[in-house]
Amino acid sequence: MRTAVIVPTYNEARNIASLAGSLLALPVVTWFIIVDDNSPDGTGDLADTLQRQTPERVHVIHRAAKQGLGTAYLAGFAQARALGADRVITMDADGSHDPAVIPALLDASRHADLVIGSRYVPGGGTCACWGWHRRLLSAWANHVTHLALGLRARDTTSGYRCYAAELLRQLPLDGIRSNGYSYLVELLYHAQRLGATVEEVPILFQDRRHGASKLSRIEILHAMGTVARLTRDRLSRGRRRSHAPGTP
Repeated sequence: MRTAVIVPTYNEARNIASLAGSLLALPVVTWFIIVDDNSPDGTGDLADTLQRQTPERVHVIHRAAKQGLGTAYLAGFAQARALGADRVITMDADGSHDPAVIPALLDASRHADLVIGSRYVPGGGTCACWGWHRRLLSAWANHVTHLALGLRARDTTSGYRCYAAELLRQLPLDGIRSNGYSYLVELLYHAQRLGATVEEVPILFQDRRHGASKLSRIEILHAMGTVARLTRDRLSRGRRRSHAPGTP
């Protein structure tokens, strides 16, 4: 399988070289795609250096400003499609996602359209370095999203994922309204509506190695709004089906 790994970056200069070394050491990783939003700390320049060192495997997309996680993924998906990737993996740049899990994600993808690196299946979890309030917020958000949207996956907000290229071609990527972290929830919602097979591989989510978290209160509010909007969509579709001619 030709595999592209997409990593959006913003101020990850202290993490990107280490991540690149780990990814490029994996024979299963064909391409490493960095999508940088004009990081003021020089992440983009470091990415260019990595590309010059390994031009056949590293690709860098520079964007003029911080434009959000969703559009970063869209740019990365387009590059992966142009390269001819069979599998597309998304992950964080900050060290919270262990690259050593990638072979397990790819192995599971042989019989699934979407594989999620999950904290909420047996064997998964979050490191104790996270405060109890962060763990509680994450678990609560996933539980609410799982129930409200009827999602079968337990970790609905994990950004560590492996997509089959065929699924990405079918998803209404241009019609997804979310752009922050809730983009992940909306993408999963549409994948399930398409009938995609989803599996979860356990991961231990680590705290970032360097830098500050990008999850702000505004992002949390946007995520709540996205879940509310998708819940209305789900209920509306259910009512339309129940009133369709010939429905018992």
